[in-house]
Amino acid sequence: MFLAAEEPNAVLPHPSEIILGLVAFLLLLFVISKFVAPRFEKLYAERTAKIEGGIEKAEKAQAEAEAALQQYKAQLAEARAESARIRDDARAEAEQIKEELRAQAQEESARIIAQGQASLEASRAQIVAELRADLGRHAVALASKVVGESLEDDARRRGTVDRFLEELDAVSAPAKN
Repeated sequence: MFLAAEEPNAVLPHPSEIILGLVAFLLLLFVISKFVAPRFEKLYAERTAKIEGGIEKAEKAQAEAEAALQQYKAQLAEARAESARIRDDARAEAEQIKEELRAQAQEESARIIAQGQASLEASRAQIVAELRADLGRHAVALASKVVGESLEDDARRRGTVDRFLEELDAVSAPAKN
């Protein structure tokens, strides 16, 4: 048999193609491991650092927000306590003013009542004095007509009038009680 040129095998590639493919693969592997892989590792590390830094910043911001919230709550509680204290002070002051005004009103009322009673007593005394004098004149005139003699003598008239008024007071004193 005559050996003819070998026919290419469809399943197995030619050995030169295998060698050339292997050299190209090794060259590509060298370039990737020397240049590309370190660049990816560097980018990966940077991205990891940014993410971790972002997380730290977020945690720090959250802690600051929590501290601000606690401070706000403390200030709010302090403001509420202050407003309650001010309200209580205002109520106490209002009560004190109310009591002072009530005391002033009572004093003024007592003063007006006392002044009215004093005025009334003075008026009463004046009216009683006028009535006594008037009653004395009428009594003397009536007694003069009844007795038939003149009671013009001042001393006798005063004595008679005073005695009459004393008797009148003695009679009216039990009636008042």
